[in-house]
Amino acid sequence: MLTWSIPGGVLAVVAVGAVELLRQKRRRRAGTPLTGTFVNEVTAMFYGTKRMELDHRESMSMMRAEDADGAPPRTTVDLERGIVVLRPDAPGRPD
Repeated sequence: MLTWSIPGGVLAVVAVGAVELLRQKRRRRAGTPLTGTFVNEVTAMFYGTKRMELDHRESMSMMRAEDADGAPPRTTVDLERGIVVLRPDAPGRPD
């Protein structure tokens, strides 16, 4: 029974992947497929760096990415008038 566990697991993953592909074509479902999650978790069991990658990916997906946060740009380019505006750094302000 132990000798068939790895090939049986691979066949099960392939079968579930085929079912997911059929469901995805019909419903236009978004998200991570079950087989992708399974393969990532099995790989994470054997490689610690994969676990770190998955944790980082999860934490990055929870963060908001807004370009409006932060300082205004130092340069402004107006292509229509052919003007470039350079703003100098304020004294005592770190780079």
